[in-house]
Amino acid sequence: MSQTAHPTSSSTADRLLDFVLEGSALEGFVPEAPVLERSTLAGSEPVAFTQVTTEFRPAKDISPALPPVDATAVVPLLGLDFADLSLAQAAQYLAERPADAPFSYVVTPNADHLVRLSRDPRLTAIYRNAELRMLDSRVVRGLGRRMGLAVPQVVPGSDLTAYLLAKHLRPGEQITIVGLSPIWLPALVARCGLAPPAHYNPPRGFVDDSAAFDATVSFVQANPARFVFLAVGSPQQEYLAAAIAIRGGATGTGLCIGASLEFMAGARKRAPEFMSQAGLEWLFRLGSEPRRLFRRYLVDSPVVIALLLKQRLANARAGQTPRG
Repeated sequence: MSQTAHPTSSSTADRLLDFVLEGSALEGFVPEAPVLERSTLAGSEPVAFTQVTTEFRPAKDISPALPPVDATAVVPLLGLDFADLSLAQAAQYLAERPADAPFSYVVTPNADHLVRLSRDPRLTAIYRNAELRMLDSRVVRGLGRRMGLAVPQVVPGSDLTAYLLAKHLRPGEQITIVGLSPIWLPALVARCGLAPPAHYNPPRGFVDDSAAFDATVSFVQANPARFVFLAVGSPQQEYLAAAIAIRGGATGTGLCIGASLEFMAGARKRAPEFMSQAGLEWLFRLGSEPRRLFRRYLVDSPVVIALLLKQRLANARAGQTPRG
């Protein structure tokens, strides 16, 4: 498979965004590629389970049904209509989608995503086309409330991933995973009690390589599942989800979930619950990976404060009364 990168000005991602804005089909977007063989646990390198940092033991029973979930109730915030659902409601809504329903996807924007979207209206279009948009930032929710803005409930992507795997997988049901290093796949399967997943880990920079990008889209088409976990980081996973949906032919629900599976496999340690609930998970992650995350959390993400203030002023000009 060719690994030749395309110039940034005509990258796969840029052309995809243009297709989204134009409402075009993906036909002709990238050439067809051979269908990839899915990886299984057979032949995988042994995992050093002493590296596992936390224990994850999902419940074995299927979650009892809640009343029918209405996902049409949304809360507008920073240019997106967020579903105002609890974790259990969001999971039930997704679990009730038929396995053979046309492919759609879920995004969980955090502060970093929202700042990025404010600078790229084409990427915003991809988020707006999602089946569900769930807020993944207690910081944004807290700041918004203090400014008198309407804010949705928070459903972190990592929590949604864990809840779906623990409560809504049927016995023996296979999931599809794009991303996650193969060395951590056995640990994920063992911890979560999964059937061997259909798994493909695309090469670094795949969104800028037409052949690699198309091969990844084709893999999802060739390995349908009720839940398709796209774990290649943002915005790559959102580009991928949009391309799968636009091309057509795929089924199920794609979840753009970043590092969630790495947390569950033990490849990374997640913040303690009290830090997460206090909106301090970013501080824990910054302390764990300061060089990689310094700019994200201390330079880029704080811009969200200005964006919230801007919306607060816009609401005031429109005569909207701040919420208490």
